[in-house]
Amino acid sequence: MEKMQAVVYEKYGPPEVLKLREVPKPVPKDDEVLVKIFAAAINSWDWDVLRGKPFIVKMIGGPFKPRNQILGLDIAGRVEAVGENVQFFKPGDEVFGDISEYHWGGFAEYVCVSPKPLAFKPPSLTFEAAAAMPHAGVLALQGMRLHPQLKAGDKMLINGAGGGVGTMGIQLAKRMGVEVTAVDRTDKLDMLKAIGADHVIDYTAEDFAQNGQQYDLIIDNVAQRSVLTYQRSLTPTGAFVMIGGNMGLLLPVIIYGGLLAKFSKKKIGILAHKPSREDLDYLSTQVEAGHLAPRVDKVYSLQEVPQALQYFGDGHGQGKLVIGMNNT
Repeated sequence: MEKMQAVVYEKYGPPEVLKLREVPKPVPKDDEVLVKIFAAAINSWDWDVLRGKPFIVKMIGGPFKPRNQILGLDIAGRVEAVGENVQFFKPGDEVFGDISEYHWGGFAEYVCVSPKPLAFKPPSLTFEAAAAMPHAGVLALQGMRLHPQLKAGDKMLINGAGGGVGTMGIQLAKRMGVEVTAVDRTDKLDMLKAIGADHVIDYTAEDFAQNGQQYDLIIDNVAQRSVLTYQRSLTPTGAFVMIGGNMGLLLPVIIYGGLLAKFSKKKIGILAHKPSREDLDYLSTQVEAGHLAPRVDKVYSLQEVPQALQYFGDGHGQGKLVIGMNNT
């Protein structure tokens, strides 16, 4: 049986529970492709499912121990083999995608996965840059679509803008002519200005929800405030989209958002993210046209996954943190 290297974990905990091991190289089923992974990216889901926190995460990842022992949902690589029922891809195709709906497994040299979440890698991107785009890019794109009337001149705020969703959301919004305010900590503000943010707010010094400004769209990656606070920060036809943050807000946002829709043109809701080949193809066209460039902060080796996740968990990342398999 052929072997491969992978970073595995058998119990929830800090990054130290992750171990680099030799495991069996997977064999594709009839409806799967085998991808040789060249790069994978870290996302907040990796951090949450690693630790099993908050508790609701265990309902997804396994109540007592991790259901999937290899983390990593963003991948970029080359198709090495295809199952007999696969027609869309062939060996040698360069692909990228978000495999979160198909048992994860990105922090490894190979993965077998359905072809459905995969798309052809943009030719101009390195594997490392391509791996940085699927999850965060689609979140940013789908989050903006929750305000379908968003147009040039409108005002948009992204809270927690210094990660993958924010850095790509800023670029997508600026392409539309939207005025963007980016909120994050002090050390990320220069980077946010450099990629196009019109205004930046240091959350350690100012609360955007208390400055009297109103926005046509608020995308919050680290939501912590009450729904009433968000409502006050919206224009009369504005929309608030929760992508991440305090899980305790999920139910209030759902309930209040439903009630608000009956009495107001304002919208408050949660993004039900769905991996999409069509959205990846759209993002690829933006990349090839020079309108979008995933921001890669650091590239780590496979054996450095624990350090990369700790760096992410400490909030230092500016853009995406990527695992490059050729660095092992």
